Amino acid sequence: MFKILVTEDNKELNHAICAYLNQNGYQAMGCLNAMEAYDTMYGNLFDLIISDIMMPEVDGFEFAETVRGLNQEIPILFITARDDFASKQRGFRAGIDDYMVKPVDLDELLLRIGALLRRAKIASSKRLEIGNLILDAEEHTAYLKEEEIPLTVREFNLLYKLLAYPKKTFTRFQLMDEFWDSETSSSPRTVDVYMTKLRDKFSKCSEFEIVTVHGLGYKAVLK
Repeated sequence: MFKILVTEDNKELNHAICAYLNQNGYQAMGCLNAMEAYDTMYGNLFDLIISDIMMPEVDGFEFAETVRGLNQEIPILFITARDDFASKQRGFRAGIDDYMVKPVDLDELLLRIGALLRRAKIASSKRLEIGNLILDAEEHTAYLKEEEIPLTVREFNLLYKLLAYPKKTFTRFQLMDEFWDSETSSSPRTVDVYMTKLRDKFSKCSEFEIVTVHGLGYKAVLK
């Protein structure tokens, strides 16, 4: 069972979130401030942290920075009344993974928690399994029904990125920035060539489809 730490100084909201998470298959523990959260973390291992920003003594930004300095992997989700871009920017720079503005829809919170935990599992395992397809990031290899599909490093990285975030659209420019050298002379249309190659190599794979999002880029859709 996944353990979640909820750091929120509003007692009623803290209790409501913990109760809802506990009712939906998680083990949630609530703290009313960052100092209490630090003490709780010393005696427990958590899979995800939910934190407010505006808390007494130590605010959410400092809390997130401290946690991220100790643990590079644990997902951190901010829930806050602050809807300004500067706060979001500062939060993500501090190391958080997601940001929700109050009032929080608890059903949406569940969806976001599930997505964050899936990504954390993918990142820690370095192995992605979808039906009969296995992508091993350590070996940079892809297996379909136990048969290896030859891929270049860039082809593998592009496919792994898409499948790690199914249904998420990545623009050509985003993919170029991540997987091509900054001084490359290639145009964004080079991404199209790679997607065509991947579609050809996995034409017999029924586990996913690479979909073109016209005017933007590409996404992977699981079947």
